[in-house]
Amino acid sequence: MSEERTFTTRVGAHEMTAATGRLAPQAGGAITLQMGDSMVLATATMSRYAREGLDFFPLSVDFEEKMYAAGRIPGSFFRREGRPTTEAILTARLTDRPLRPLFPKNMRNEVQVIVTTLSSDSIHHLDIMAVNAASIALTVSDIPWYGPVGGVRVGYIDGQFVANPTIQEMAASSLDLRIAGTRDAIIMVEAGAEEVSEALLIEALNFGHAALQPLIDLQLEMQAAMGKPKATPITDDTDPALAQAVTDRLGSRVRDLVREYEDRHERNEEMDEIREDTVNSFLEEDSTLDPRIIRGVIADELKNAVRDRILYEGIRPDGRGYTHIRPLSSDVGLSPRAHGSGLFKRGETQVLALVALGTPREAQKLDGLYPEESRRFIHHYNFPPFSTGETWPLRGPKRREIGHGALAQTALEPVIPAEESFPYTIRVVSEVLSSNGSTSQASICASSLALMDCGVPIKRAVAGVAMGLVTDGKKYAILTDIQGVEDHLGDMDFKVAGTSAGVTALQMDIKIGGISTEMMAEALEQARQGRMIILESMAATLAEPRPELSKWAPRMESIKIDPSKIGAVIGKGGATIRSLEENYDVSIDIQDDGTIFIAGIDGVKTDEAIDYINTLTRGPELGQVYTGKVVRIESFGAFVELLPGTDGMVHISQLASQRLDRVEDAVKLGDEVMVMVTDVDESSGKIRLSRQAVLEGWTLEEARDRDMPGGGGKRSNGSSSRGGGRGGDRGDRGDRGGSRGGSRPPRRGGDRRN
Repeated sequence: MSEERTFTTRVGAHEMTAATGRLAPQAGGAITLQMGDSMVLATATMSRYAREGLDFFPLSVDFEEKMYAAGRIPGSFFRREGRPTTEAILTARLTDRPLRPLFPKNMRNEVQVIVTTLSSDSIHHLDIMAVNAASIALTVSDIPWYGPVGGVRVGYIDGQFVANPTIQEMAASSLDLRIAGTRDAIIMVEAGAEEVSEALLIEALNFGHAALQPLIDLQLEMQAAMGKPKATPITDDTDPALAQAVTDRLGSRVRDLVREYEDRHERNEEMDEIREDTVNSFLEEDSTLDPRIIRGVIADELKNAVRDRILYEGIRPDGRGYTHIRPLSSDVGLSPRAHGSGLFKRGETQVLALVALGTPREAQKLDGLYPEESRRFIHHYNFPPFSTGETWPLRGPKRREIGHGALAQTALEPVIPAEESFPYTIRVVSEVLSSNGSTSQASICASSLALMDCGVPIKRAVAGVAMGLVTDGKKYAILTDIQGVEDHLGDMDFKVAGTSAGVTALQMDIKIGGISTEMMAEALEQARQGRMIILESMAATLAEPRPELSKWAPRMESIKIDPSKIGAVIGKGGATIRSLEENYDVSIDIQDDGTIFIAGIDGVKTDEAIDYINTLTRGPELGQVYTGKVVRIESFGAFVELLPGTDGMVHISQLASQRLDRVEDAVKLGDEVMVMVTDVDESSGKIRLSRQAVLEGWTLEEARDRDMPGGGGKRSNGSSSRGGGRGGDRGDRGDRGGSRGGSRPPRRGGDRRN
């Protein structure tokens, strides 16, 4: 094992230390990167040979989130890490995007980059550490790569830009910008923001690009000191003579096709015919030729024709100009039972979003290394095969779908109402029904409409648009609302989402070595103009949230109780809360601070459940009438359970309007009876009840005046106490005769009848 060497640099207020030579010595490149007590191990390894039949570069980037890094055991049944969490997938995608454009063209060696968490202090973000660690591992490895890149997070806190703020500091930031770049250019951007201006974003990009420069210096220093010699890659190069022969045989057919056909389907059908004719003609002459190579030359010819027409004629494949948006349409209320639905269509791209509201207990539980434990707003994105007219097995969401869903969630989160004012869990699902580019941004538009259709009081509508770039190094064109062919053949996919007030999400992927902030500023302004057009179109369908929630949405109410009373609501083994949910058809969620959320479709039952909880937590109130169950009978009276664990006594003289010889003449065990609370002893908590008061329709004062003295003691207001509760007040058996205030005729003496 070689000697360990360490290198240190500072980004913002924090040091980063990279070490190599100690761990994973057989990897092509292996380093640890530490910031605070957070540490990741990054390895980069390349296969010596290329797999047969590959016509693409097989790069894989994985982020391994290990729970032991935070001293925790996974919560799964197997108590080990399983499929990657959403956060791990997003970190892997974030790491992949700045690395991929910098590998040699047509490289076919398989390259695998793995970033493993070794320690997490819940202070420093692991995603930016992963980007830098992967770049360092590639830089010092034997893998051919045109890096290094540096990555930095930029926050905007109290009017100041901050490089690599901590997780705690980010809670006060209105911007979460992650940027990666080379020495001279920006190569990857991802951001979430609280409706910030385009001008502030450009300032943040310039700040971030300057802040990452020490990381470039660190990697170049490490490469010079102990980097391995770079291997020669295996490339899939085309024989120049064959390429020229294919080009000559095509002549002007491809360029004529691009000019003639603006409809995608017609163009694709004609292109398929040209492709097969050309391939077959060459194979007839020489059957040993590889048809993949011929098709590759034809694809390059199509790419050049499309790009040249955009750059030098100002015409896009479908005939649009640079800033034109495809035809827009939208609708709401398509699903009768979903709580809200929105349909958005831009050109051939069509997305249907549907909303379901739930209770706080239905929030997504998170089991990862980040401090966030749950999520109440969830957005999911599905991309079924029929959306492109293709077939493939349904195996759950792929990384791309998870990434697109997370981007839309980031874009929408700033307008979602706070839990204090809208205590619902919100799930939005975007179903892509037809795809021809920019489905992630269409899902933002559809989801915004669906939320408003549901009646969720979002701050403002959100829309997104995807920008493209075509450049030959001398000239460039920025395109608004790119479609599939422009995404495939262009140099950039720059997604910008926001409201009329500002940007809420940003994501940039490029296929070239980087772009300048001047080009990004132009793209942002063009995107702002496009966003306003889209928002105007959406407003024509639904301008603001509906004033009422869907009738199928749960009605959510909240009350606050003394936290010490939470046990009374839950009950022994959860019996009370289960009984409440069953009897009133509601869902109940209790927070540690005493906040209780009650959700139910039936408003009357929801109110009844609230009243019952209030009674449970406040205790019986004088004059209140309850329906209770007879749980115990004595010769002097009956004990009635008013609430779980709380009962009072009805003296035999208060069980009926007429005189009784036995308690059983009026009630039996298990009977449900209506009783009024006539007294509560403040010292003992014993409760005195009257059934007669309910039968006669008396007020509290009438009931107390007519109740017979007994049980000893005085009321707190100076009148006789009517002690209740179990035990104690057995009463004076001799007090069953005589009148009480003249409300009933005098009883005859000696009529107890043994």
